[in-house]
Amino acid sequence: MYMKKESRMRVQSLPAFKVVFTLLILMVILSLFGHHYISNMVTNDNQPFSHKTRNIEGFTDESDPNPRPLSAYQHEIEELRHIKASVNNELRDLENRRLRLQSEITSYSNNIDSLKTQHQTLNKEVSQIKMALEQIRFEQEESKSYIPIIRAPHRILMEVDASDKVPMPSSSQHCKMESCFDFSRCSLVSGFPVYFYSEAEYTNGFTNLESIYSVLKTIFDQNIYITNTPANACVFIVLISGLVDEKHFDPKKLENILLELPHWGGDGRNHVLLNLATTTASNNLLHGVNTGRALIAQSSFTSKMFREKFDVLLPPNLGPITSDTIWQALPPLSPVRRKLLLSYWGQFVPPEKPESGANGGDGHVKDFVNNMQRKPLSVDDTHAGYNSFSHIEQAIVSSLKSFQNGHQSNFYVDVSCGEHGATAITPGDWALCGTEAARKEKIIQSTFTLVVSPLNSSLYSTIAFQTRVYEALKHGSIPVILGSQGQLPYSEVLRWDSAAIVLPTPRVTEIPFYLQSFPDEHISSLRLQGRVFFQSYFSATQPLVDTLLATLRTRLQIPARPAKGEPSVSVFPPSFIPLKHLGPDPEPESDEILGPVESPFPSETYRYNFSHFMQMHSFNERGDPFHLYPYTPFEPWLPSESKFIGSNYGFRPIGKGAGGDGRDFSEALGGNSPREQFTIVMLTYDREVVLIHALHRFKGLPFLNKVLVIWNGESPPSVDLRWPEIGVPIEVLRTRKNSLNNRFLPYDSIETEAILSIDDDAHLRHDEIVFGFRVWREERARVVGFPGRFHAWDVKHQSWNYNSNYSCELSMVLTGAAFFHKYYTYLYSYVMPQAIRDKVDEYMNCEDIAMNFLVSHITRKPPVKVTSRWTFRCPGCPTTLSSNSSHFEERHQCINFFSQVYGYTPLFYTQYRVDSVLFKTRIAHDKTKCFRYI
Repeated sequence: MYMKKESRMRVQSLPAFKVVFTLLILMVILSLFGHHYISNMVTNDNQPFSHKTRNIEGFTDESDPNPRPLSAYQHEIEELRHIKASVNNELRDLENRRLRLQSEITSYSNNIDSLKTQHQTLNKEVSQIKMALEQIRFEQEESKSYIPIIRAPHRILMEVDASDKVPMPSSSQHCKMESCFDFSRCSLVSGFPVYFYSEAEYTNGFTNLESIYSVLKTIFDQNIYITNTPANACVFIVLISGLVDEKHFDPKKLENILLELPHWGGDGRNHVLLNLATTTASNNLLHGVNTGRALIAQSSFTSKMFREKFDVLLPPNLGPITSDTIWQALPPLSPVRRKLLLSYWGQFVPPEKPESGANGGDGHVKDFVNNMQRKPLSVDDTHAGYNSFSHIEQAIVSSLKSFQNGHQSNFYVDVSCGEHGATAITPGDWALCGTEAARKEKIIQSTFTLVVSPLNSSLYSTIAFQTRVYEALKHGSIPVILGSQGQLPYSEVLRWDSAAIVLPTPRVTEIPFYLQSFPDEHISSLRLQGRVFFQSYFSATQPLVDTLLATLRTRLQIPARPAKGEPSVSVFPPSFIPLKHLGPDPEPESDEILGPVESPFPSETYRYNFSHFMQMHSFNERGDPFHLYPYTPFEPWLPSESKFIGSNYGFRPIGKGAGGDGRDFSEALGGNSPREQFTIVMLTYDREVVLIHALHRFKGLPFLNKVLVIWNGESPPSVDLRWPEIGVPIEVLRTRKNSLNNRFLPYDSIETEAILSIDDDAHLRHDEIVFGFRVWREERARVVGFPGRFHAWDVKHQSWNYNSNYSCELSMVLTGAAFFHKYYTYLYSYVMPQAIRDKVDEYMNCEDIAMNFLVSHITRKPPVKVTSRWTFRCPGCPTTLSSNSSHFEERHQCINFFSQVYGYTPLFYTQYRVDSVLFKTRIAHDKTKCFRYI
């Protein structure tokens, strides 16, 4: 079509050339003829001029045989003058027409060149569209094969209230999930609805601890799984703390209270009896109570009482309600090695006399406490009413004492409470000595803290044992669990080998040698993972309850409920129609085909979440990229959209072109496969001209899904502002307040894994952006971007400094031009401590440093710098925040504050960067030594 147009224009231009050529010939001929004619009339006579004048004046020429009158000559002269003037006018007209024709010819030539360029551009776009169509056809064929059509299952096993249809096991002690839990109420697509009993549904009310109920009521009201419709509930939560008086415990009374619950159903199926009491009196709270099919969740169990893979062992509830400010009470994670290598402070409580019975012995316990306050027990102590230590007990005490004697400077061991007194006393267990503050003084100085398991085989877990683990994690010491009898909380889903050391009891004599063999990096890793465990699962009542629910949901293989993205509210009213840009499109910045220009339609819906849920633990064995966050679904806020049907950590890659660490990262996230495109998120504030110029540069950008403009300005954009057509949607979103944290909100309009965060004054070519995107697909777990920065230690002031100078090393990549996974927007907005986001708002600065801290904290890797063509900044742009004189001082303070919140500085140095072989990078002479070519 374009070739035909070109030929037509060429044919039309031929007559113009002929006309010009003909007119030129006529002009030459007429000029010559006129000149010749006038010359003959005036100069034919060889007489002198005076003679001619006399003839004109009336004298006759004697040589002319036929003389003419003077009037005849005058008439001819006037006629010739008119002819000359007419010829001159025609010549001027012809010259003007020639100039106009020449201008038109030049214009036609320029149009021809423009059409040739447009023809090449259109051919390129057609080639890209053909590639996109082929990819869409291929994906459509794949989707037909791999997307099953599934329906919610019908109820199985039993009806809601038909307790007689499935017989109880021979004893409630034999309960398993398959035999005592009603799976028909918990479909895979049910969303795991949880019902929490209200205070009015307890017939006898509460006798004490009403505050516990009010705390839990507040927590459950904020939980995303809670439901107010018991008929639809999968799990029912019953708070038993405070239902009865622990000092005058009556098992029959508690059993009657449970039987009278309106949704008990006769056998307590799908009920969870939650006991958050932290005293030894609560150890036997459910002893002798018929709990039917109900699960029990508490911190202390006897071996006969606990049912594996059915009951849930909780940590002690010793923290505040929420963990928002818990970081302020935690010590820093450095130095790696503390003053003491190992510490232990406790005293063994001998088992009761056989004749005291299983439920007796209260008087003996009181006597024992009084005895400990008078004098410490020794191996030879045979105080009346107690049996002597067993051989194992004597060996443990002897070995612990030998540590103190052989390594006086590195070990602190005290096996007697003495005058400090003991708490959490359980016969056959190791009692706690002194107060929590007194124990903290030793733990906070210790690299490792010894936790000895109960020696009484009838004890599955005790308050004292769980409290020791809790305090060790809280104060940054690594728990060393001696003996397999003591059970750790949430052990079915948490990988305790990454945060604690478990040794069999016979290894007690080899503890010093074993602990001294640990390198610094291993100690640092264990301590860091222990802090994450504490903050995520132990530090407060809310994470404790959330983890309990997540454990149950994991057993039922129900994926986590999708996290709600940030609503994408347009800055324009619904009836407003933005004006379109009418000017010429910008020139293309690259001639090569960088990739298919795919249609920005939403991703397909997959069901991979359900099957992938079964393989989470096997992936952990291979080593997942979440060094700090184990791949367990304990964060109900973590990402997933309606099209991603709710996995624990969000998404799974499409697989094409992804490999290495990038593929492993996305597989670890689980979820579904969005299209392999990226979304541009651009934060702007009252810079309309700069914004429009920036948007123009994205026209025809391959792999671009859409552009989100986060409008941080107080007033909306001008109504007469003309927005460019770039081939993908441009959404201008309104924010609640002017905050740099808005850059990292998980907007529900983002339909891709990849996000390109870019400033409105950053100028990147298309080939640079596409190259960065291709690098990110291989490094999805990290931040991949262009401007690199690093942090440095100030020896004089003993603090961290932010540095933007050119260096061989970097530890941060600024998010003014960087790719990262949408997963991190959820972590930044919902999981990262609120104190960091508050500091960003306070300074109106440092959001890019906060994102680098977060990603390095998760991955334990540095970012990846991609080299551009040195066109990054816009020199004519207005003043920015970074030009403020206090900008760098605030960034120094941010690094130090963020390090305090995390307990350490997670940033990693690297000299690695990725260059394209097609980019001719200009390297300063003094910088060539920084680069290593592989």
